[in-house]
Amino acid sequence: MRTNQVQNWCATLLAAALSLVLGKVRGNVMARPRVFISSTYFDLRVVRADLERFMREMGYEPVLFERGHVAYGKDQSLEDYCYREISSCDILVAIVGGKFGTQSKDEKNSITQKEIKTAIDLGKQIYIFVEKSVHSEYRTYLVNKEVKEFKPASVDSLKVFSFLEEVYALPVGNPVEPFELSGDITQFLREQFAGLFQRLLQEATRQKEVNLIQNLQETATTLNRLVTFLSDPKTKNDGSAEVKDILLTNHPAFAAIKRIEGIRFRVTFLNLRELDLFLKARGYKKDPEPFDPEVYEWDNHKEAQGIRVRKSIFDEKGVLKVFTPEEWDDDWITEYSLTPPASEADDEIPF
Repeated sequence: MRTNQVQNWCATLLAAALSLVLGKVRGNVMARPRVFISSTYFDLRVVRADLERFMREMGYEPVLFERGHVAYGKDQSLEDYCYREISSCDILVAIVGGKFGTQSKDEKNSITQKEIKTAIDLGKQIYIFVEKSVHSEYRTYLVNKEVKEFKPASVDSLKVFSFLEEVYALPVGNPVEPFELSGDITQFLREQFAGLFQRLLQEATRQKEVNLIQNLQETATTLNRLVTFLSDPKTKNDGSAEVKDILLTNHPAFAAIKRIEGIRFRVTFLNLRELDLFLKARGYKKDPEPFDPEVYEWDNHKEAQGIRVRKSIFDEKGVLKVFTPEEWDDDWITEYSLTPPASEADDEIPF
């Protein structure tokens, strides 16, 4: 019982981590990673049902056409809407059995095969599972594919094997695993998702180290410029304006905005107007009546967050003052969460 509780807890953490990395946090509501289940239906419907149950237990959102999860319209064919739905999913799990399935419009692949190719073209994370009997006879097919009399026992069309040959020949590796029972698939996916979670944690730690190195490099560059400038006998006695310019280039306010917005490129603004234009371009709107009269506030209702800037960092003309890192206070530029509007909150009430 305790093992299941730990697995469920880890699954919840993984779902949250994937949602964050995939950029799907909207206000206080976190979206689930969407998993498209691709396979022929009638021969694998039991496996599909088991996978749907597993994905929901993991905290993910399974997408199956037979459950009405694909939104069909009137402008295109039904299979085209399946391909379009893959673009809004994060992971595709494909199950290859002995049936070729329904022919796609291109008259070369089945619809299931075309779904896998669509996910590959979109760069999605893909896991492909092949029935063990099909996977075993595939090796026999490779040796006998030029023999006209070769008749496989595990598939109803040689196109199944030729498609597997294309998958194995792809330059980018996608896991292809044989399976006998649906439990083989869920166990493999559980281990893969755990490995993906561990990799995401490592990348997050590594990104912090990269940011630290970048900050040290910027600081070292500034110090080198100051040393070079002040050691020059022509300027060391009268260089206040140049020193101010060097300090302004690496203003702590720029680093604060970069941190809050998660920006990797250089951020620069010399006055209040430029800061306002910059934040407007990122979806923020200045609050004309902030709660604290000593601050400026910008709200981003789409992301349900705001940025608060101390007025004292600007002079009476709105020009940004120069501060050294020692003089700077991190509380002068902060972020805060916005409460969702009442209409949005009401939508979540189930009655």
